[in-house]
Amino acid sequence: MLIKIYGSAVFGVDAQTIIVEVNVDKGVGYHLVGLPDNAIKESNYRIAAALQNNGYRIPGKKITVNMAPADLRKEGSAYDLTLALGILAASHQIKSEDIEKYLIMGELSLDGAVKPIKGALPIAIKAMEEGFKGFILPSENAKEAAVVDDLEIYGVESIREVIDFFDLGKPLQRTILDTKKEFHAQQDFPEFDFADVKGQESIKRCMEIAAAGGHNIILVGPPGSGKTMLAKRLPSILPPMTLQEALETTKIHSVVGKVKNMGLMSQRPFRNPHHTISSAALVGGGSYPQPGEISLSHNGVLFLDELPEFERRVLEVMRQPMEDREVTIARAKFTVTYPSSFMLVASMNPSPGGYFNDPDAPVTSSPMEMQRYLGKISGPLLDRIDIHIEVAPVPFEKLSDDRRGEGSSDIRKRVIAARNLQTLRFQALGAIHYNAQMGTQQIRQFCVLDAGTKELLKNAMERLNLSARAYDRILKVARTIADLEGTNEIAGQHISEAIQYRSLDREGWLG
Repeated sequence: MLIKIYGSAVFGVDAQTIIVEVNVDKGVGYHLVGLPDNAIKESNYRIAAALQNNGYRIPGKKITVNMAPADLRKEGSAYDLTLALGILAASHQIKSEDIEKYLIMGELSLDGAVKPIKGALPIAIKAMEEGFKGFILPSENAKEAAVVDDLEIYGVESIREVIDFFDLGKPLQRTILDTKKEFHAQQDFPEFDFADVKGQESIKRCMEIAAAGGHNIILVGPPGSGKTMLAKRLPSILPPMTLQEALETTKIHSVVGKVKNMGLMSQRPFRNPHHTISSAALVGGGSYPQPGEISLSHNGVLFLDELPEFERRVLEVMRQPMEDREVTIARAKFTVTYPSSFMLVASMNPSPGGYFNDPDAPVTSSPMEMQRYLGKISGPLLDRIDIHIEVAPVPFEKLSDDRRGEGSSDIRKRVIAARNLQTLRFQALGAIHYNAQMGTQQIRQFCVLDAGTKELLKNAMERLNLSARAYDRILKVARTIADLEGTNEIAGQHISEAIQYRSLDREGWLG
């Protein structure tokens, strides 16, 4: 008997329905076709044990399983439950009248327990689009899939529950989620708060500007000056995620299996990869592509601590994704695209020894060592970082002060107000939402300077030996500073402050 049952495969952040055709006929053998990987080929051992431990068996006949489309490679153990139910239905061990109405996925343990899968959210979205009645999947993934309305989501703990559902009509417990209510209920304030930061008022001001305009920022300072502490608190002043941003972010994390036992992600992601990370792990890739750290940072923050310690070739592959705000990975038979719209926060020591420019510490690095150290950061990468700021050590008087500084909630209000101004300004442009995304045309349109302010900028660039690439960056940052003040005109004080945030463009840093 021939039975059709449905599973799904995830490519990029989207899913594609897989038709699993199971035919049981006279003869002996188990034939699995349709480009399955080794995990799927080994599934017959897991299925056989799971069925036997639940009072069923794989029939001693010729079983042919075709996974269509046959030219599309399938991978992973998430098809175990799909294949097991197909075999039971095709061998008349269970009823099969309604089995085609559901999309079924799950990995099986030898005792029949159902283990979690990756990509439940994009699979559920595809199932809803294609008109399936419901989606049967592991209980750990049920809340994640229940984000999708108009699709019945049934989380199960074992294959026995699914068998009884189809064969005996025993109802499954449906998972229902009020997405909007759940999303707003989870938007608690982040764990880290700027009120905990002692001193560093100028750096906090920089972080506020970066958050208000979505600007990439690099912190340069000696060890122990608070660079990591400041970076970890940046998400606490970013605007709350919209429902659409939360859905985009959750889909990416779902693909790598990081959304178990939860619905939508309501907090902006903060990713902090180690400096030994590979290119594929940072940007995404592999023989079967997976999203990298920059995609997992989508709508959030990517923090690269000790930037010069990263391999230069690893940093260079970030350049195009930072510009395009998406990553495209091409393989011989398919191409996948992952979104990667993130804020880059980087930190570094000013020299290999860490204490260059510190009058109280001896300089232990030679000029050649310093040039080699700083030269690990290429000009094109630095060109994509709008704000450079030097972080000085906090004096004892500030550290011992018991008074709390300004909290993240107050800073966040100003950031949200500035972002609202930018949303109104760019609403007709579609693809641009905040100042850091402006191109040359938008800079000329929205960053107009009067004659006096333009002369101030010209004199400062000549006197400080600022590079040409600093010009547009200064204008973008000055636009954000003006937005924080709620003014449409960019004045001299806005330009003056923005110029201070280009430390690494000055002669003597990167040459």
